[in-house]
Amino acid sequence: MSTPAEQPQVEGQQQQQPLRGEMRGRREGRGPRGPRAPRGQQKGGWQPRTKLGRLVKSGKIKSIEEIFYHAIPIKEAEIVEHLLGEDLKDEIMKIMPVQKQTRAGQRTRFKAIAAVGDGKGHIGLGIKTAAEVANAIKGATIYAKLSILPVRRGYWGNKIGLPHTVPNTVTGKCGSIRMRLIPAPRGSGIVAGTAAKKLLTMAGFEDLFTSSLGHTKTTFNFLVATYKAMEETFKFLTPDQWEDRAFEEHPFVKNSDWLHGKKKVEDAE
Repeated sequence: MSTPAEQPQVEGQQQQQPLRGEMRGRREGRGPRGPRAPRGQQKGGWQPRTKLGRLVKSGKIKSIEEIFYHAIPIKEAEIVEHLLGEDLKDEIMKIMPVQKQTRAGQRTRFKAIAAVGDGKGHIGLGIKTAAEVANAIKGATIYAKLSILPVRRGYWGNKIGLPHTVPNTVTGKCGSIRMRLIPAPRGSGIVAGTAAKKLLTMAGFEDLFTSSLGHTKTTFNFLVATYKAMEETFKFLTPDQWEDRAFEEHPFVKNSDWLHGKKKVEDAE
């Protein structure tokens, strides 16, 4: 005698289909699927998605100055983390709510501004707006790493010891704000507002005078103006920096065979 579960299906009778949205026999008894790993952080750690990332991870590019020299755009935050290592520090400068008026009412989101620097002449600034604070902070930090740039440091008088201030007076602009960085003698410290002082310290400056105009209460524009002023330090070269430099081959050209997975064939001669 057969049990009900073993009874043959009556001819012409349709088998009952599972309702829409139900588990169709998959992963039965194993529970729901776990969260996916963040993009680029699957098995084996960081998985580069660009040519530059592959060269950095393989060790063929060992310094970030080589990237700046060839003006290669950085599209992966892990590249900066890999090259600068533990010296790279990040800090959230400010978080504020922003609103947009829509037909359904006001839509509130959060705007974050983050800064990254190693205290050795590299600084980055990023801004991100998101519906959640955590996403805004994460996005701002990533953008700050992608926008990192070199900062030239110099001396106020005699060239004794390590560079400690800006090599010359520079100015940055954002909105109504004009931020001016002025060289200062050793021991003066950084004379600037609280937000700008944090940014200048992360860039590696020790002594600096500042002069600002405009509505400096707007923290976002104040920081962007300071960031653009530091960017100007590499746009002006004094006569002692007019030395000739040997031409360096572009990393993509130099490692083209490796990037395309080809084995370099050398002449037998």
